[in-house]
Amino acid sequence: MAYPQPYDPYNSGFQREEADSDFGEFTENSPFDIAVALCPNCKKPYQSSEEVIEHLNSADSCWPENLTNGSLLPVPQALQRPPEQTDLSAKYHPTSGYHYLLPDQPPPRNIFQEMQGHPLQQARETNIWYPFDGLGEWSLAKFLVGNLSQTQIDKFLKLDWFQTRERPQFKSKDKLFFYMQQLPGCGPKWQCTKLKLKGYKSEQAIHLIWRDALEVTKQLFANLVYAKHMCYDPHYIYQGQEHQFGEFWTSDDAWKIQDQLPEGATIVLIVLASDKTPVTRHTGGLEMHPLFLTIGNIQADVRMKATLHAWRCTAFMPTPTFVVNSDFQTLLRAHLWHKCMDLVCSNLKVAARVGEYMVDPSARMCYCFTPLISHVADLPEQLMIACVMKNSSPVTTATHKEFGDETPHPPRNGSDTYTLIQQLCNHVDPWNLIVFVREAKKLHLSGVHLPYWRNWRHSNPARFLTPEILHALHKFFFDHVLKWIKQIMGHELDIRFKSHHKRTGIRHFSGGVSHVNQMTGREHRDIQRTIVPTLWGVASPGFIHAVRAMIDFIYLAQNPLHTESSIASMAQALRDFHNNKQAILDAEARQGKGGAKDDFFIPKLELMQSFTRAIFHVGSLMQWTADVSERLVITHCKHPFERTSRQRDFVSQIARILNCEEAIRLFDLYTLLSSSSSMPGQDPLINAVIMEDEEIASTETDPTLAWVSNANPAAQLRLQAPRPVRNHFLKGILSDNACIAFNVTVKADRSRLSVSQLQSSYNLPDFAHTLHLYATRNGCTLSDHLSFNMWSKFWIQLYSTFHTCRIMPSQQIHAEPPSTNFPRGNCDTVLFNQMGDGGNDGSYVAQVRAIFQPTFPRGSHAQLPERLSQVLIYIQHFDFIVPGPEPSTGMWMVRQSYTRLSSQSDRVIRRGSIIALTDITHAVEIIPIYQGPLGKDVNSGNSLEVFDDYFLNNFADKELYHSLLVISDN
Repeated sequence: MAYPQPYDPYNSGFQREEADSDFGEFTENSPFDIAVALCPNCKKPYQSSEEVIEHLNSADSCWPENLTNGSLLPVPQALQRPPEQTDLSAKYHPTSGYHYLLPDQPPPRNIFQEMQGHPLQQARETNIWYPFDGLGEWSLAKFLVGNLSQTQIDKFLKLDWFQTRERPQFKSKDKLFFYMQQLPGCGPKWQCTKLKLKGYKSEQAIHLIWRDALEVTKQLFANLVYAKHMCYDPHYIYQGQEHQFGEFWTSDDAWKIQDQLPEGATIVLIVLASDKTPVTRHTGGLEMHPLFLTIGNIQADVRMKATLHAWRCTAFMPTPTFVVNSDFQTLLRAHLWHKCMDLVCSNLKVAARVGEYMVDPSARMCYCFTPLISHVADLPEQLMIACVMKNSSPVTTATHKEFGDETPHPPRNGSDTYTLIQQLCNHVDPWNLIVFVREAKKLHLSGVHLPYWRNWRHSNPARFLTPEILHALHKFFFDHVLKWIKQIMGHELDIRFKSHHKRTGIRHFSGGVSHVNQMTGREHRDIQRTIVPTLWGVASPGFIHAVRAMIDFIYLAQNPLHTESSIASMAQALRDFHNNKQAILDAEARQGKGGAKDDFFIPKLELMQSFTRAIFHVGSLMQWTADVSERLVITHCKHPFERTSRQRDFVSQIARILNCEEAIRLFDLYTLLSSSSSMPGQDPLINAVIMEDEEIASTETDPTLAWVSNANPAAQLRLQAPRPVRNHFLKGILSDNACIAFNVTVKADRSRLSVSQLQSSYNLPDFAHTLHLYATRNGCTLSDHLSFNMWSKFWIQLYSTFHTCRIMPSQQIHAEPPSTNFPRGNCDTVLFNQMGDGGNDGSYVAQVRAIFQPTFPRGSHAQLPERLSQVLIYIQHFDFIVPGPEPSTGMWMVRQSYTRLSSQSDRVIRRGSIIALTDITHAVEIIPIYQGPLGKDVNSGNSLEVFDDYFLNNFADKELYHSLLVISDN
């Protein structure tokens, strides 16, 4: 679809030289201020995209009759709930997501059907690896292309080693890359465009390595692998009377955008991510600005995992050094970046205005519009995108001295910003940098006059610069909150972190946290888990309350689902922080170069004021985190650049390598499914979308793995994919309501211990007495010949408290006997249910001391009663100290419970009892209530033994945090 070139009076600065010869001629289709908009059906010209939409919706519309084709679509994730959950209801948009059958057009094909239509498909019917000789030669080709530079490939193929061995068909790198070009499904081609800025020289040539973002979008939209993980329709979800917000489709903006589109249109949600990074490690290393793209139609759980290939690298923006005063270096780079974004996304913007036909994963035609709904970036990049100065907020009208305000500021809408820019351009030449920048600063503008979003329909930086969890919250915590805590706690902070009880699957800071200057997002989260109770005894109640309120806000912001109530709780947590932040200043914890500060002028603190407002517009915030893009920078960007020779055709080599990587990934999947022998008489490429393997828990399902597992189970071993979560609900021990699964190994760790051996090994002097009480309470009689099988750990697995059909990863709970490293045993804590005195179920805290199962001696034919034959747990109790959570920490306090060994003995021991394994409801963490400096005799091996009082840590994990809120309410 070609469009007339616009006249842009403010864009005279950039000139585009001829494209590199290896990649053909480059032409630009710009959507900016297009003079004519064409109807996608009849090609009739109109003066604006609004007129096109009015024409399509009119009575004399050019739509052919009987175009729509109804079909069953995947159920949105928010509605995948058990039948007994009856408080959910939904309302779909009535005119969204139609399918079309276009007359006089060939049937639409998804990307794998396109691969089957490749000209060499006939040759692949006898050799699916054609043009390679077989699997061995294909594996060698993949290894060479994926690990060696082109020079190294040539050297390898010329080794004398091949004189005594059969050579592959490709005798040179050129032949090898020619073979790669013959593979089906290569995807949108990479190309290189050389740019220069008129009047400003750069030290290096400016090369943009890119591919058409619209073509990348079409490829993602047509990918059959994601067929069961797609959404096409805005819908409102109601939990009781409250609106529930999850994916973007459940937000207010999704419905509003759909209302402005022609009847039957499908929204293809564009999600971008970018971050500047060095792509080579040698001296004078090259820096680039990669751009990643995915579509919001793919389920958020799939998009949020870099290993699931739902993101595509779309461009590598150059970051040249210009021969100018350093004051203008950053500005010229920002100009260049926005220009590159214009080129890469130009056809996406056309589709956002007048629509584009796209094929969905089920090979059905949709009439699609492509609004930009999220651009994931850190704060410096958000400022560059919004075209505002660094002392301003990118999404609100707040400026530096308003960053600590308690109340939210109005949004900084893109239309308002661009109006200011246009008014300034009418008076000052934007390429007269000195004058233009001086005047722009007065308006809090950066000096960029052509933001890439300026004519992207339905796209507003106040909305698409979505709150970003990793940088705005986790790194804020590390850069500010943790520094305040270090300032008042000093070395005591490290001592306390070292003493925390070690739990499997949880990072333990055996060296403390003060010495670490740089951490990953996961380490930030692990510190947040225990920081609040660790402050006790050193910080003031107001200081603790402020830190706890901030952690509350961080945890609530990560909810995958929100309602009006949870959003109100987020707002209240932020208010609580502001109400108590004076305690941080009173402690002189906020330090600057000149000493203690008396303000909170922190840009990221101001950004938090926009979080609650953003949820209404874009849905749950966790789906927009930069964790994925930061991972993609490592896995997708640096490796190709390190395999080049850095010679004259450097950029050509990069484009060739990137094309090969894309072709290899798709061809691997093609060969896996084409070689299927498990579905005789059927075409696995078309019929593979069936029920997913039940043994893979849905929380970690890789769509590609699930697809291949059904089409060709034997081929799964050849596919690299994340390790799936094991589903213990299939073969494990289930709770009475079947909502919790437990698992122990088939073979016990210790077999057939007598009562006396068990009591001695585990230091449980009252075990025999508590077992007798358990048997009596359950109407059982104990035999004198019982022995016991013992386990040192078990697994507990629950459904998500947010998505009640989703299985969470299991957790290990240990109960190891005393040893040299753990003189009193290594025993974790749990929450369990027990009938109270009033006849109501209650939740209690206990430490697991022994995991056992009674059994009769070998050869005995006697059978144990059901209540004795199951796996049982010996626990030691904790009592709740007060009837509610402690006010500053918001945590329940518990105390070790003691009793006399017997009525005739004065010996006091921990109060123990025996419960069924299935009475346990959660794995929990307790943290000692520190009353002063910690002694040297306390360590991670005994910290759960030497204190009497503990905090029940509700920040142990996000699922437990929500569960404890519910339990506390009850």
